[in-house]
Parts: sequence; structure tokens; C-alpha cells
Amino acid sequence: MSNRYVQIDPRDNLIVAIQDLKKNEEISVADTILVLKEDVQAKHKFALQDLAEGDLVYMYGVLVGKATTAIEQGRSITVRNMKHASAEYSGKREKKHWVGPDVSKWQGRTFNGYHRADGKVGTGNYWIVFALTFCENRNLDVLKAALTESLGYQTEKDYVVNTEELVRVMQRGGGQEDILNTEIIKSQEEIIKNRVFPNVDGIKILRHEGGCGGTRADSEVLCNLLAGYLTNPNVAGATVLSLGCQNAQIEVLEEAIKKKDSNFSKPLHILEQQQSKSERSFIEGAVKMTFIGLQEVNKLERKPAPLSKLVLGLECGGSDGFSGISANPSLGYASDILAALGGSPVLSEFPELNGVEQELIDRCVEEKDAEKFSALMKAYGDKAIAVGSGFESNPSPGNIKDGLITDAMKSAGAAKKGGTSPISEVLDYTESVTKPGLNLLCTPGNDVESTTGLAGSGCNLIVFTTGLGTPTGNPVVPVVKLSSNNKLSEKMKDVIDVNAGTVISGEDTIESKGEELFEYLIQVASGEVVPHAVRLGHDDFIPWKRDISL
Repeated sequence: MSNRYVQIDPRDNLIVAIQDLKKNEEISVADTILVLKEDVQAKHKFALQDLAEGDLVYMYGVLVGKATTAIEQGRSITVRNMKHASAEYSGKREKKHWVGPDVSKWQGRTFNGYHRADGKVGTGNYWIVFALTFCENRNLDVLKAALTESLGYQTEKDYVVNTEELVRVMQRGGGQEDILNTEIIKSQEEIIKNRVFPNVDGIKILRHEGGCGGTRADSEVLCNLLAGYLTNPNVAGATVLSLGCQNAQIEVLEEAIKKKDSNFSKPLHILEQQQSKSERSFIEGAVKMTFIGLQEVNKLERKPAPLSKLVLGLECGGSDGFSGISANPSLGYASDILAALGGSPVLSEFPELNGVEQELIDRCVEEKDAEKFSALMKAYGDKAIAVGSGFESNPSPGNIKDGLITDAMKSAGAAKKGGTSPISEVLDYTESVTKPGLNLLCTPGNDVESTTGLAGSGCNLIVFTTGLGTPTGNPVVPVVKLSSNNKLSEKMKDVIDVNAGTVISGEDTIESKGEELFEYLIQVASGEVVPHAVRLGHDDFIPWKRDISL
């Protein structure tokens, strides 16, 4: 990669500026020498050759757009001279042969995780509390106030002000000097150290706005998602609140759990408010049953597990013009390492696979999965059109500002997160990962809806690549942030865990950065390193209603 510009694929007629380039600067790419007709900002693209109106535009070796006006060689590509265009796709056209990376250095390696009765292994040990309807959200807030800080799970801040200590000083008859000399600030480290249940990583409240008032289908999907959280290997047990009359009935949840795990044995306490004596009794029972459950799951300890037990969610958000050439392919290489070791990487965000469908179809091991992926993409695209939108509406203003002009361009870079390995299975939203190898999971491009879905399908780790920065996390699955550029890594040190900007600056290769990331993931999986999203309590949870969401 040149330290100033790069042609990603020999078939590309777009060139990416790695640094800010100036008008009249001479550019040499392959057998072409050109002079820039204008300044080109870093992350943006310029034309390698003259393009006439209607000419097709390629990047990453795939179709990413169409010229809407004549574009001179050496001019910037913008929303004013190019629009979205993507390649047609059909059934499998060729059989792919995959040669995976050398994984000999990881053969026999383990991580320390929590072993579950169903054979899965968690990278964390969480107790979750959720309701079957939004009507119970206020009661969830009461439970959060009762259970988190007092038991040592206040994670939204680096410290907590313990005013109760001042009350105790006053009650003992202490004066002004005693009050001024009393330590009332507890650091997060102190809180964690003094946790009542040291082997429980958190008590997580899953707050949502569904379960009733919408369609029955949406309530059933919600129950499937919540069942996915209950069976996620990072979850040890749960407290569930039900009002009683909502669409998302207890029986619907229990049936969804049974479909995912017929031998489900985790502690599960379900309380129904309309069957309780009073709200006070209802809340009291929920707190006490949760406390009993916490005592039980606190007995669990981390033990060695093979790396094949890792189920890695592949996510991106706040993407920029460097995401597809640094962070995403680095994650893709780590994904290939995991696939070669028998683990399960999971690529989501179907609107951001628009334009690379044929490549993914050809990578499907089984014809039924190729057909399923094609059907899901077509149905999703048709629904977008039906509500007056389309995949072409996906890039956000931030994406466009930082060089991602069309959805196909964004998608071609986003798909790099999935590496090059064969696709072992295609899953619809809330379906569980059961096979080793790369899985495709239908989720929206909405970051939080997608990460919520990844956890609901069984991921026990998630890597989130970003070029602009984002605080997104998940309540029960550690989310590792991988930046695409050095500037972001420096600017948002409290959010970024690993920096792939060194690929752009030439200090690393895709392979070396992928290996570094994979080693970091082993540490996170073992509880040796806490990602920033976990430390800061970024517990985002938004179920996807199957209405259109891009």
C-alpha cells in the first residue's frame, strides 16, 4: 500500500486517497500516470480514468456505483457525480476452494470460560433481568436500583459517590471535621473488588419497548430473541417479569426456550404481577429470587476451553473510507483464524452486504444456504422498496462525509469482516448458531439492533470496527472496538481497544493486525482484559421489529 494512495483491486477504476492530496499532484497507479484535477481529501476516491455518464464504477473489484455525469480522470468521486449501483446475483455459479491461514501457533490453545450444561462456554457470567412487556419497565428500573450498586455492579461511571457514609458519620455524632475527613468516593476498581458475588460479572437489565401493543408476530420474535439471551453461554440465569395480559405470554417464551435447548437447566425465575398480592410483594419477590439465583451461579468458576468454543460476532458502525482497507479486513483475517480452528465467526447486517451477494452465495457450502441467503436478501430489499426506501439509502451522512459514497461501496468494505472462509450456515434473525465456520445472520444495518441480534443468536464475543467512533456495547457480550485509523484511536482512547490504523500508516499488515486482534480476543474471552464498552457500561439493547430498519 502506498503511503499516499492505493488501488485496492487491479479491476478498480477508483483510487483511494490515503493522505490529503493536492491539485496538480502527479499520481502513478499500475501503468497509468495522471495529474489530479482538484484536491482530494484522505479517505475519499478519485477517478483513475475518464468516465462518461452511465459508466460503471468499481472498487474492491466489484460494482459500487454508476457515473451520473462525465467524470474527468483525477477528479473526486462525490454524491454529485456518482450514484449507487450493485451487481445482479443468482444461484451458485462456482465452487470456491479455501486455503485458510496457518493456525499452528494456536493449536491446543485455550481460553478460560464458564462451561454450561449444553456444552457451550461463556466468556462472561451474567445474570439478566427482563420483562415480557414494556409495561414493566418502571419495575425493571426499581430492580436495577436495588440490585446493581449495592451488590457492586455500578459500571456506568469510573467512581460512585457514597453519601450513605456521611449519614453514618452524622448518626455517630460526627461534626464538620469528621465529615470533611470521610472518604466517600469509591473507584470502580474498589466496587468490583468488594462485590458480594465475585464470580458473577454483572446483573444486566434488558429494557425494551415491545411485548404488547404491536403485532403478535413481533411479540413472538421478541420471545425468540429473549430465549436466545437465556441460552447464550454468557448468561448464567435470569429473572423475568410478566404483567400477565400482554401478547408476549410466558408460555410463548417457554416454548421458544425449549426449541433452542430442550434440556434448559439454568436458574430462571418468572414472576407475574397480576398474580401478586401487591406491587410491593411483587418487587420484593423478584429481588429475593434474584439474590437466591446469584448465590447459585456464583459457585461457577472459569475453566480452560478450546478456542473452537468462541462464537465471534462481526460488526461495524460509524464506518469511514478506511474501514474497508484496515479494520474490516484485519477482523476478517482474525475471523479466518477462528474458522480454521473450528470456531464460529458470524457476519451480520444484511443491508451492508448489498453488491457482494454473489461472492457470498458462491462461498456457501450447501445449496440450501445459498438459496436462503438469496431469498432473505431479496425479501429485505423488496420490503425496503415497499416503504419508499432501499438499500441505497443506507450510508449515513457521517459515512458519506468520510468517503463512503454508495451502499455498494460501503457493503464491499463491510463484507471484508467475514474474511474468505466458506459459509457453513445462513441464519434468519434470532436463529441460533450451531455450526462451526462462518455463519451469516440476517440483522439490520442499525448498529445496536444488529449487536443485540448477534448476542441473541449465541455470540460470546463481538468485534465492532469503526472509523468515526461509537460507544455501542451489549449487556452480556464483550464488545471490542477496532479503529480504522490512528486519529480516531488517539482521539477516543476511552472507547477504542485495538487500533488498525497502523495498517494505513504502514506499521502493520492485515495479517499481523489480525493476529494481534485474535490474541487480544483470547485475553478478553478469559476475563484477563476488560474492553472499554464493558468498563463503561455500554449496555445497548434494541430488539428488531421486523418492520423495515436500515
